[in-house]
Amino acid sequence: MADTFDQIYIQTVFAVKNRQALIHQNWENDLHKYITGIVQNRGNKLLAIGGMADHIHIFIGMKPAECLSDMVREIKKSSTTYVNDNKLSPFDFNWQSGYGAFSYSRSHRDAVCKYILHQKEHHRTRTYEEEFMKMLHDYEIEIGKKQLFDFFVPD
Repeated sequence: MADTFDQIYIQTVFAVKNRQALIHQNWENDLHKYITGIVQNRGNKLLAIGGMADHIHIFIGMKPAECLSDMVREIKKSSTTYVNDNKLSPFDFNWQSGYGAFSYSRSHRDAVCKYILHQKEHHRTRTYEEEFMKMLHDYEIEIGKKQLFDFFVPD
């Protein structure tokens, strides 16, 4: 076969360091646009982006040559610099290490987009921890001794 034909849909989920609610609604849309630019500049297609003050979901149509861990690392690094350099948050902003990545078929694409775009409504009834644990359960991902969440613990 002469060319590559692909259909790779991945949802990534990651949280603000220490699960602090630092993503303010006044600049959340700007952050989403910035991250969209990162994804698109790497040759991928951003299908949906959304989240809450303490975490983000990004649904991507990935090109086959892209390494997911490299892309997530670049999204986190560049968006952290963007938030801090533009002083969008009065606090030091950084993403928590690690992330979740979940693949989907074409038949699930619209439902996943809708789910991500309606995160505010979704989280009225379910916490981030509950949501993430359900995703791990649904995908039969073993947790083992892996650390799931870093939480902010005041002095």
